[in-house]
Amino acid sequence: MHRLAWLLASVGLWMALGAGAQDYPARPIRMLIPQSPGGAQDTTARILTQMLTDRLGWRFVVDNRPGGNGFIGVSIAAKGAPDGYTLLMAHTGEFAVNPAIFSNVPYELERDFIPVTMVTDAPLLLIANPKLGITTFKSLVALAKAKPGQVAYSSAGTGTINHLAGEWLAHAAGIKLLHVPYKGGAAAATAVATGDVVVGIASVAGSIAHVQGGRVRVVGVTTANRMRAWPEWPTPQEGGIAGVDASIWVGLFAPKGVPRPIINRLNAEVLRVLELPEVRARYAELGSETAGMSPAAFLERIKKDLERYRAIVKVSGITAE
Repeated sequence: MHRLAWLLASVGLWMALGAGAQDYPARPIRMLIPQSPGGAQDTTARILTQMLTDRLGWRFVVDNRPGGNGFIGVSIAAKGAPDGYTLLMAHTGEFAVNPAIFSNVPYELERDFIPVTMVTDAPLLLIANPKLGITTFKSLVALAKAKPGQVAYSSAGTGTINHLAGEWLAHAAGIKLLHVPYKGGAAAATAVATGDVVVGIASVAGSIAHVQGGRVRVVGVTTANRMRAWPEWPTPQEGGIAGVDASIWVGLFAPKGVPRPIINRLNAEVLRVLELPEVRARYAELGSETAGMSPAAFLERIKKDLERYRAIVKVSGITAE
């Protein structure tokens, strides 16, 4: 009798959760972004939330909480009620780079969050000053071997994904480059354009104006595959440098404990939006590609990235500033 009562209660709970997911959301959803307005996460989130509003009538309140290497915004999201009305739009830096570098990260992925889906994924670019002779990955390797430790590359700052990608590229190629950190990606790309450094690791969005203006040349991407939007940019593997696959993804997260039917509903609706041609086109303009996936696949991708970046931090000796 007790077993029958337990089974009936379990079925009742399952049905209640399913009904709740169908009714979800019944009020505005708070979308936390651990970055200032106008950044990659913010723009990605606003495109996605607007499309969900237009198609489904869902309402969102975008809440930017920048600062502390993303610690502030992510920590607030981690403490959100597990009811689906607090979500987080975070990127590679918060969950794959920060834990690889910092020992005091105040949140943990699997303890505090459920990954809902990756939204976009974007390679970084190896860019070069067109007057300084670097046209291919092979020519960079040749110059760096001729002048070990003297070929300078710019990044958006020490400990950023740009920095880790540069060290990964150098380690995989068996060369030593001189890292020159700047305060942000725009400054790092400008340094290449002015010839202050030979090459740089920059985002598409942060360097495309210089590329289109002829002030920098794209040597290639930092990922294993070419981009759909710019298929002419080669990969490191095509240039003889194996194993490099660094990108900036942006993804959607929910606090731990959100019922699975709500997670599944969020995942399904976001994936439908990401299949829309107009959404793909808008993200392509930002140098990103849509990358919807299951919660399980997203979790595995984050864990894989964290493992790889920890290895790069170890071999390169990168420390947090």
